[in-house]
Amino acid sequence: MSELVRGKMPVIFVGHGNPMNTLTENVYTRTWRNLGHWMPTPSAILCVSAHWTTRGTWISGQEQPSTIHDFRGFPAELFAMQYPARGDLGLARRVEQLLAPVKVGLDDNQGLDHGVWSVLAHVYPQADIPVLQLSIDATQEPAYHYRLGRALMPLRREGVLVMGSGNVVHNLGRMDTGPNAPPQPWAQNFNVWVRSRIEENDDNALTHYLDFGTDAVRSVPTPEHFLPLLYCLGLREADDTLSFPTDGIESGAISMLSVALGLDKESLRQAA
Repeated sequence: MSELVRGKMPVIFVGHGNPMNTLTENVYTRTWRNLGHWMPTPSAILCVSAHWTTRGTWISGQEQPSTIHDFRGFPAELFAMQYPARGDLGLARRVEQLLAPVKVGLDDNQGLDHGVWSVLAHVYPQADIPVLQLSIDATQEPAYHYRLGRALMPLRREGVLVMGSGNVVHNLGRMDTGPNAPPQPWAQNFNVWVRSRIEENDDNALTHYLDFGTDAVRSVPTPEHFLPLLYCLGLREADDTLSFPTDGIESGAISMLSVALGLDKESLRQAA
């Protein structure tokens, strides 16, 4: 584990892809595991996952969050998967405070969805760090989600790892499940554009991503997998290092682009 850089935790957006990544050894899961080994150990993890959308903004409040198997048609081994991390009601109250005057409801029924545990099973396999989820208010525009990310900035200096989990490109209806399916041109174009806008720190373009045109509409037919990225970009500070631990298009239409902000150079090298 590395030390905190300038006293603050990094921020991670992960393209989580297929739930079977939970059980699979591949270039993505190896990188997630390396990130967990080389990042500073957080006091808690706050996740924004594509798979918890709500009306209004909510935070999970279970003291011992359940493992939600929010999918079907997968092997029994995946349904048997448990990620027994504990919750953190103190952090939930802190998030409510930071996001005021936005009203944040406490949901004591919400567990951890697969956008969270499919990744954390590799990053922190011992499940010994408290984990909370912040919901995505599906009624709000992209800039709202970016602003909420900005409001969470103090958490980075309080030892909290903020993690977004989604996919920059996510179009299940245009997937090609054949072996070695090439990227759809529109998916590749949008993925490259998003990466370039992150490199140029052009957050305004990314909060108006549909202005990119038809390739954006095809890549983001619904916004929930894209919006977690905006929370993470909202937490970016001027001196943060930037890296893309993983990238690539799976099944023609699913981006595995991940973004790391604020990792020190040694951690970046070791996680590669």
